[in-house]
Amino acid sequence: MLSTTIQKLMLVCVGALIIAGCASGPKVRSDAAANTNFSAYKTFSFIAQPATDKAGYATLVTQHFKDAISAEMTALGYQYSDNNADLMINFNSNVETRTDVRSMPTSSMHYSYYNYRRGFYVGLPLYTNDVDTIRYKYGTVNIDVVDAAKKQLVWEGISEGTLKKSDLDNPKQAIANVVGLIFQQYPTRQTVPQP
Repeated sequence: MLSTTIQKLMLVCVGALIIAGCASGPKVRSDAAANTNFSAYKTFSFIAQPATDKAGYATLVTQHFKDAISAEMTALGYQYSDNNADLMINFNSNVETRTDVRSMPTSSMHYSYYNYRRGFYVGLPLYTNDVDTIRYKYGTVNIDVVDAAKKQLVWEGISEGTLKKSDLDNPKQAIANVVGLIFQQYPTRQTVPQP
């Protein structure tokens, strides 16, 4: 009985470590168009209907993204312009529920009928698998920066990762955090003095 309890405790600890490892932070990657002089661009704006406004009206998520992206672009030296901006920005986010099924081999000694063996010898162990089903939220964010004159994508930043409960409870802060991580890979980031 004690060995079964210890095995279950170990399984819970391993599961917690796996989940903690997954929640360590999102994976961020980016891609830039070759031979693009990002310092030649001075102004930015947002496309008329960002991908987060699929329902036909401006969502709170859209406003959170615009605020966070504007802060990053301004920090990079760009100015917001309603008319004839050099760069147009689009963004999208997606949250889906994922399921992981994890199986861990275990062994146990059963004494019920064979209790008469206790103390003298032990029967063969029974091998089984403990199966755990884990459901979690997984989020993806894309930010596209487009050359407005050429109508050509010049930079894309993507973040993917497991969402924590705090991310779901405070989406404005979660969006600001992920946008900040994505813009750390922006091509002119190295030329901007860091505070």
